[in-house]
Amino acid sequence: MIRVFLLDDHEVVRRGLADLLQSSGDIEVVGESGSAQEAARRIPALRPDVAILDARLPDGNGIDVCRDIRAVDSSIKGLILTSYEDDEALFAAIMAGAAGYVLKQIRGTDLVDAVRRVAAGQSLLDPAITTRVLERIRNGVEQPRELKSLTEQERRILEYVAEGLTNREIAGRMFLAEKTVKNYVSSVLAKLGLERRTQAAVLATRLLGKTP
Repeated sequence: MIRVFLLDDHEVVRRGLADLLQSSGDIEVVGESGSAQEAARRIPALRPDVAILDARLPDGNGIDVCRDIRAVDSSIKGLILTSYEDDEALFAAIMAGAAGYVLKQIRGTDLVDAVRRVAAGQSLLDPAITTRVLERIRNGVEQPRELKSLTEQERRILEYVAEGLTNREIAGRMFLAEKTVKNYVSSVLAKLGLERRTQAAVLATRLLGKTP
């Protein structure tokens, strides 16, 4: 049996998914949650083969949960389920180690097939998209000297700061908790030897050609 955990903030969605998956005969739903924090705590203990994770939740997002649980147990496969086709979210999902990224409009039989394929070790991510992500990481090396100390994630945060986005807006774009973004901004300022985000915005505008 393929063991599956469901994370979605709508109970009716979780019930529908559970009925659909368990009617297949070879899939067992071993747990469910409507909370990102609860799921991140429970999933490693339950050790499912696949965790189906809603991308957007009231207290976080499935991409962060995927990153957290795979840091504890990399054998757990993350399948991100979302209502939105978003390049930034897809990039974040790949970076978090997700094995698949599917839209909620997917047909029931296709979702069952997706769970089976992910459980078997296959990736549902388009190779072309994965290549784009890898190129993005590699291109991060070719950057101004002042930005060499920044990680890929920190550089993206800096770009958004330069565009004039608030921490909350950045959190929404990157599928991160607002507190996480605040920590990233503090780290960026420290690495660049700056005190205020306005200084970071000015520097990024000069180096990256970003305009708020």
